Amino acid sequence: MKFVVTGAAGFIGSNLVAALNRAGVDEILAVDVPDEGAGLENLADLRVADYAPREVFYARFAQGAFGKVEAVLHQGACSDTTASDTEYVMRNNFALSRALLEGCVRQGTRLIYASSAATYGSSRSFTENPDSEKPLNVYGMSKLRFDEHVRSELASGAASGARQVAGLRYFNVYGPREQHKARMASVAYHHFRQFQDSGTVRLFGAYGGYGPGEQSRDFIHVDDVVAINLWFLENRDVSGIFNTGTGRAQPFNDVALTVVNTLLARQGRPSLSLQEAVGTGRIEYLPFPEDLRGRYQCFTQADLGALRRAGCEHDFMDVQTGVARYVEALTRT
Repeated sequence: MKFVVTGAAGFIGSNLVAALNRAGVDEILAVDVPDEGAGLENLADLRVADYAPREVFYARFAQGAFGKVEAVLHQGACSDTTASDTEYVMRNNFALSRALLEGCVRQGTRLIYASSAATYGSSRSFTENPDSEKPLNVYGMSKLRFDEHVRSELASGAASGARQVAGLRYFNVYGPREQHKARMASVAYHHFRQFQDSGTVRLFGAYGGYGPGEQSRDFIHVDDVVAINLWFLENRDVSGIFNTGTGRAQPFNDVALTVVNTLLARQGRPSLSLQEAVGTGRIEYLPFPEDLRGRYQCFTQADLGALRRAGCEHDFMDVQTGVARYVEALTRT
Protein backbone atom coordinates (compact mmCIF):
# COMPACT_ATOMS: atom_id res chain seq x y z
CA MET A 1 0.00 0.00 0.00
CA LYS A 2 1.57 3.30 -1.12
CA PHE A 3 1.33 6.62 0.72
CA VAL A 4 2.41 10.12 -0.31
CA VAL A 5 3.67 12.68 2.20
CA THR A 6 4.08 16.19 0.82
CA GLY A 7 6.39 18.49 2.73
CA ALA A 8 8.17 15.29 3.77
CA ALA A 9 11.43 17.04 4.65
CA GLY A 10 9.62 19.56 6.82
CA PHE A 11 8.67 19.56 10.48
CA ILE A 12 5.35 17.74 10.58
CA GLY A 13 5.90 15.86 7.32
CA SER A 14 9.09 14.19 8.54
CA ASN A 15 7.43 13.26 11.83
CA LEU A 16 4.62 11.62 9.84
CA VAL A 17 7.12 9.65 7.74
CA ALA A 18 8.86 8.54 10.93
CA ALA A 19 5.55 7.38 12.43
CA LEU A 20 4.64 5.45 9.28
CA ASN A 21 8.07 3.79 9.40
CA ARG A 22 7.49 2.77 13.02
CA ALA A 23 4.21 1.21 11.90
CA GLY A 24 6.11 -0.83 9.31
CA VAL A 25 5.21 1.33 6.30
CA ASP A 26 8.10 2.00 3.90
CA GLU A 27 6.17 2.39 0.62
CA ILE A 28 6.18 6.17 0.87
CA LEU A 29 6.66 8.76 -1.84
CA ALA A 30 8.38 11.73 -0.21
CA VAL A 31 7.58 15.06 -1.85
CA ASP A 32 9.53 18.27 -1.12
CA VAL A 33 13.09 16.99 -1.32
CA PRO A 34 15.49 19.63 0.03
CA ASP A 35 18.74 20.58 -1.63
CA GLU A 36 20.72 21.16 1.53
CA GLY A 37 20.55 22.09 5.20
CA ALA A 38 18.52 20.77 8.09
CA GLY A 39 15.77 19.40 5.88
CA LEU A 40 18.20 16.72 4.74
CA GLU A 41 18.74 15.76 8.37
CA ASN A 42 15.00 15.26 8.76
CA LEU A 43 15.03 12.63 6.01
CA ALA A 44 18.38 11.01 6.74
CA ASP A 45 17.10 8.46 9.27
CA LEU A 46 13.82 7.70 7.47
CA ARG A 47 12.83 5.01 4.98
CA VAL A 48 10.99 6.01 1.82
CA ALA A 49 10.46 4.23 -1.48
CA ASP A 50 10.94 7.25 -3.75
CA TYR A 51 11.29 11.00 -3.92
CA ALA A 52 9.59 13.64 -6.04
CA PRO A 53 10.44 17.35 -6.17
CA ARG A 54 7.43 19.51 -5.43
CA GLU A 55 7.98 21.43 -8.68
CA VAL A 56 6.78 18.47 -10.73
CA PHE A 57 4.80 16.33 -8.29
CA TYR A 58 1.37 17.98 -8.50
CA ALA A 59 1.04 17.87 -12.28
CA ARG A 60 2.39 14.33 -12.50
CA PHE A 61 0.16 13.08 -9.69
CA ALA A 62 -2.91 14.45 -11.45
CA GLN A 63 -1.89 12.35 -14.47
CA GLY A 64 -1.60 9.17 -12.39
CA ALA A 65 2.17 8.96 -12.84
CA PHE A 66 2.79 7.37 -9.43
CA GLY A 67 0.39 4.44 -9.69
CA LYS A 68 -2.13 3.47 -7.07
CA VAL A 69 -1.84 5.63 -3.95
CA GLU A 70 -3.90 4.81 -0.87
CA ALA A 71 -3.66 8.23 0.78
CA VAL A 72 -1.88 11.57 0.57
CA LEU A 73 -0.83 13.23 3.82
CA HIS A 74 -0.55 16.78 2.51
CA GLN A 75 1.74 18.96 4.64
CA GLY A 76 3.42 20.97 1.88
CA ALA A 77 2.71 24.70 2.04
CA CYS A 78 4.14 28.15 2.48
CA SER A 79 3.93 28.23 6.28
CA ASP A 80 5.27 31.74 6.85
CA THR A 81 2.48 33.55 8.68
CA THR A 82 4.12 36.92 7.96
CA ALA A 83 4.40 36.38 4.17
CA SER A 84 2.94 39.27 2.20
CA ASP A 85 3.23 37.99 -1.39
CA THR A 86 -0.42 37.10 -1.86
CA GLU A 87 0.04 35.49 -5.28
CA TYR A 88 2.84 33.22 -4.05
CA VAL A 89 1.02 32.13 -0.88
CA MET A 90 -2.28 31.50 -2.67
CA ARG A 91 -0.57 29.48 -5.39
CA ASN A 92 1.24 27.26 -2.88
CA ASN A 93 -1.51 26.90 -0.30
CA PHE A 94 -4.67 27.03 -2.39
CA ALA A 95 -4.09 26.36 -6.09
CA LEU A 96 -1.73 23.40 -5.62
CA SER A 97 -3.95 21.92 -2.91
CA ARG A 98 -6.98 22.22 -5.17
CA ALA A 99 -5.12 20.44 -7.99
CA LEU A 100 -4.10 17.73 -5.52
CA LEU A 101 -7.71 17.22 -4.45
CA GLU A 102 -8.78 16.92 -8.09
CA GLY A 103 -6.13 14.26 -8.64
CA CYS A 104 -7.25 12.37 -5.53
CA VAL A 105 -10.87 12.42 -6.72
CA ARG A 106 -9.91 11.03 -10.14
CA GLN A 107 -7.74 8.27 -8.69
CA GLY A 108 -9.77 7.27 -5.64
CA THR A 109 -7.03 8.41 -3.27
CA ARG A 110 -7.78 9.58 0.23
CA LEU A 111 -6.58 13.06 1.23
CA ILE A 112 -5.69 14.15 4.76
CA TYR A 113 -4.29 17.67 4.71
CA ALA A 114 -2.91 20.35 6.99
CA SER A 115 -5.13 23.34 7.56
CA SER A 116 -4.44 25.88 10.30
CA ALA A 117 -5.86 27.69 13.32
CA ALA A 118 -4.76 30.85 11.49
CA THR A 119 -8.14 30.55 9.73
CA TYR A 120 -9.71 31.83 12.98
CA GLY A 121 -7.56 34.95 13.22
CA SER A 122 -9.25 37.55 15.40
CA SER A 123 -12.15 35.30 16.38
CA ARG A 124 -12.83 34.40 20.00
CA SER A 125 -14.63 31.25 18.93
CA PHE A 126 -12.73 28.27 17.56
CA THR A 127 -15.36 25.98 16.10
CA GLU A 128 -15.16 24.76 12.52
CA ASN A 129 -17.81 27.04 11.04
CA PRO A 130 -17.78 30.24 8.95
CA ASP A 131 -18.93 32.48 11.82
CA SER A 132 -15.63 31.78 13.61
CA GLU A 133 -13.32 32.30 10.64
CA LYS A 134 -11.67 35.74 10.59
CA PRO A 135 -8.07 35.35 9.33
CA LEU A 136 -5.63 38.15 10.04
CA ASN A 137 -3.03 37.42 7.35
CA VAL A 138 -2.55 36.03 3.86
CA TYR A 139 -1.46 32.66 5.21
CA GLY A 140 -4.66 32.23 7.20
CA MET A 141 -6.75 33.37 4.23
CA SER A 142 -5.06 30.87 1.89
CA LYS A 143 -5.80 28.01 4.28
CA LEU A 144 -9.39 29.14 4.69
CA ARG A 145 -9.97 29.33 0.94
CA PHE A 146 -8.99 25.69 0.53
CA ASP A 147 -11.11 24.65 3.51
CA GLU A 148 -14.06 26.42 1.87
CA HIS A 149 -13.38 24.61 -1.40
CA VAL A 150 -13.28 21.27 0.42
CA ARG A 151 -16.57 22.02 2.18
CA SER A 152 -18.19 22.84 -1.12
CA GLU A 153 -16.86 19.71 -2.80
CA LEU A 154 -17.95 17.49 0.10
CA ALA A 155 -21.41 19.07 0.27
CA SER A 156 -22.00 18.64 -3.48
CA GLY A 157 -20.62 15.11 -3.55
CA ALA A 158 -17.92 16.16 -6.02
CA ALA A 159 -15.19 14.92 -3.66
CA SER A 160 -16.71 11.49 -3.12
CA GLY A 161 -14.27 9.87 -5.54
CA ALA A 162 -11.45 10.57 -3.09
CA ARG A 163 -13.24 8.33 -0.54
CA GLN A 164 -12.02 10.52 2.34
CA VAL A 165 -11.09 14.19 2.58
CA ALA A 166 -10.12 15.48 6.02
CA GLY A 167 -8.66 18.89 6.82
CA LEU A 168 -6.87 19.17 10.15
CA ARG A 169 -6.63 22.66 11.60
CA TYR A 170 -3.32 22.59 13.42
CA PHE A 171 -2.94 24.93 16.35
CA ASN A 172 0.52 25.87 17.71
CA VAL A 173 2.67 22.81 17.00
CA TYR A 174 6.04 22.23 18.63
CA GLY A 175 8.44 19.31 18.84
CA PRO A 176 11.42 17.53 17.25
CA ARG A 177 12.51 18.04 13.62
CA GLU A 178 11.66 21.75 13.43
CA GLN A 179 15.24 23.02 13.69
CA HIS A 180 15.29 24.16 10.03
CA LYS A 181 12.33 26.54 10.42
CA ALA A 182 14.47 29.41 11.77
CA ARG A 183 12.22 32.27 12.96
CA MET A 184 9.10 30.22 12.14
CA ALA A 185 10.07 27.51 14.65
CA SER A 186 7.93 27.15 17.76
CA VAL A 187 8.29 29.38 20.80
CA ALA A 188 9.39 26.32 22.77
CA TYR A 189 12.35 25.88 20.41
CA HIS A 190 13.27 29.57 20.57
CA HIS A 191 12.98 29.60 24.37
CA PHE A 192 15.31 26.61 24.58
CA ARG A 193 17.90 28.28 22.33
CA GLN A 194 17.64 31.59 24.23
CA PHE A 195 18.15 29.96 27.61
CA GLN A 196 21.07 27.88 26.35
CA ASP A 197 22.70 30.93 24.78
CA SER A 198 22.07 33.59 27.42
CA GLY A 199 20.31 32.10 30.45
CA THR A 200 17.25 34.24 29.72
CA VAL A 201 13.96 33.51 27.93
CA ARG A 202 12.30 36.52 26.30
CA LEU A 203 8.54 37.00 25.95
CA PHE A 204 6.26 39.76 24.70
CA GLY A 205 5.07 42.19 27.30
CA ALA A 206 1.49 43.27 27.91
CA TYR A 207 -0.73 43.53 24.84
CA GLY A 208 -4.34 43.07 23.82
CA GLY A 209 -5.67 43.17 27.37
CA TYR A 210 -3.24 40.46 28.51
CA GLY A 211 -0.46 40.92 31.02
CA PRO A 212 3.20 40.19 30.22
CA GLY A 213 3.53 36.68 28.81
CA GLU A 214 -0.15 35.97 29.46
CA GLN A 215 -1.25 35.86 25.82
CA SER A 216 -2.42 32.26 25.48
CA ARG A 217 -2.36 29.68 22.73
CA ASP A 218 -3.36 26.08 22.26
CA PHE A 219 0.12 24.52 22.14
CA ILE A 220 0.20 20.96 20.76
CA HIS A 221 3.13 18.53 20.64
CA VAL A 222 3.89 17.15 17.19
CA ASP A 223 3.43 13.60 18.50
CA ASP A 224 -0.21 14.45 19.17
CA VAL A 225 -0.59 15.93 15.68
CA VAL A 226 0.85 12.75 14.19
CA ALA A 227 -1.51 10.63 16.30
CA ILE A 228 -4.53 12.50 14.90
CA ASN A 229 -3.32 12.04 11.32
CA LEU A 230 -2.91 8.31 11.94
CA TRP A 231 -6.36 8.15 13.53
CA PHE A 232 -7.86 9.51 10.31
CA LEU A 233 -5.87 7.00 8.28
CA GLU A 234 -7.42 4.25 10.36
CA ASN A 235 -10.92 5.78 10.27
CA ARG A 236 -11.36 6.15 6.53
CA ASP A 237 -15.08 6.94 6.66
CA VAL A 238 -14.54 10.29 8.46
CA SER A 239 -14.36 13.42 6.28
CA GLY A 240 -14.63 17.13 7.02
CA ILE A 241 -12.71 19.94 8.73
CA PHE A 242 -11.45 19.21 12.25
CA ASN A 243 -9.52 21.17 14.86
CA THR A 244 -6.22 19.60 15.86
CA GLY A 245 -5.29 21.16 19.17
CA THR A 246 -5.40 20.10 22.80
CA GLY A 247 -8.56 22.03 23.67
CA ARG A 248 -6.50 23.77 26.34
CA ALA A 249 -5.18 27.34 26.08
CA GLN A 250 -2.05 28.04 28.12
CA PRO A 251 -0.04 31.26 28.45
CA PHE A 252 3.37 31.75 26.91
CA ASN A 253 4.59 32.05 30.50
CA ASP A 254 3.84 28.33 30.95
CA VAL A 255 6.01 27.43 27.96
CA ALA A 256 8.89 29.62 29.13
CA LEU A 257 8.76 28.42 32.72
CA THR A 258 8.66 24.76 31.65
CA VAL A 259 11.74 25.29 29.48
CA VAL A 260 13.58 27.05 32.31
CA ASN A 261 12.69 24.49 34.97
CA THR A 262 13.45 21.49 32.75
CA LEU A 263 16.92 22.84 32.02
CA LEU A 264 17.50 23.82 35.65
CA ALA A 265 16.55 20.28 36.70
CA ARG A 266 19.19 18.89 34.35
CA GLN A 267 21.70 21.04 36.26
CA GLY A 268 20.46 19.62 39.57
CA ARG A 269 18.88 22.92 40.57
CA PRO A 270 15.40 23.45 42.08
CA SER A 271 12.40 24.59 40.09
CA LEU A 272 11.35 28.23 40.18
CA SER A 273 7.98 29.91 40.35
CA LEU A 274 7.14 32.39 37.60
CA GLN A 275 7.78 35.26 40.00
CA GLU A 276 11.17 33.82 40.91
CA ALA A 277 12.10 33.21 37.26
CA VAL A 278 11.29 36.83 36.39
CA GLY A 279 12.98 38.18 39.51
CA THR A 280 16.22 36.32 38.77
CA GLY A 281 16.27 37.32 35.11
CA ARG A 282 15.54 33.87 33.71
CA ILE A 283 12.40 35.28 32.07
CA GLU A 284 12.35 38.78 30.60
CA TYR A 285 9.53 40.73 28.92
CA LEU A 286 10.05 42.86 25.81
CA PRO A 287 7.78 45.58 24.38
CA PHE A 288 5.21 44.17 21.98
CA PRO A 289 6.41 44.66 18.37
CA GLU A 290 4.69 47.46 16.49
CA ASP A 291 4.58 45.51 13.23
CA LEU A 292 2.47 42.75 14.85
CA ARG A 293 -0.20 45.02 16.31
CA GLY A 294 -3.57 44.16 14.84
CA ARG A 295 -2.20 40.98 13.21
CA TYR A 296 -1.56 38.85 16.28
CA GLN A 297 -3.69 36.12 17.82
CA CYS A 298 -3.62 36.73 21.58
CA PHE A 299 -5.76 33.69 22.36
CA THR A 300 -6.50 30.36 20.67
CA GLN A 301 -8.18 27.27 22.04
CA ALA A 302 -9.40 24.44 19.87
CA ASP A 303 -13.00 23.39 20.23
CA LEU A 304 -12.71 19.60 20.04
CA GLY A 305 -16.42 18.94 19.72
CA ALA A 306 -16.32 17.85 16.08
CA LEU A 307 -13.27 15.64 16.62
CA ARG A 308 -14.85 13.94 19.62
CA ARG A 309 -18.17 13.44 17.83
CA ALA A 310 -16.25 11.75 15.02
CA GLY A 311 -15.08 9.20 17.59
CA CYS A 312 -11.51 10.35 18.28
CA GLU A 313 -10.76 10.13 22.00
CA HIS A 314 -7.02 10.87 21.87
CA ASP A 315 -5.59 12.24 25.13
CA PHE A 316 -3.43 15.31 24.43
CA MET A 317 -0.35 16.40 26.38
CA ASP A 318 -0.41 19.66 28.29
CA VAL A 319 2.43 22.18 27.98
CA GLN A 320 4.18 21.02 31.13
CA THR A 321 4.36 17.44 29.84
CA GLY A 322 4.96 18.08 26.14
CA VAL A 323 7.47 20.91 26.40
CA ALA A 324 9.48 19.09 29.06
CA ARG A 325 9.65 16.05 26.76
CA TYR A 326 10.73 18.27 23.86
CA VAL A 327 13.45 20.04 25.88
CA GLU A 328 14.84 16.67 26.96
CA ALA A 329 14.97 15.64 23.29
CA LEU A 330 16.70 18.88 22.31
CA THR A 331 19.41 18.38 24.91
CA ARG A 332 20.26 15.02 23.31
CA THR A 333 20.78 16.46 19.81
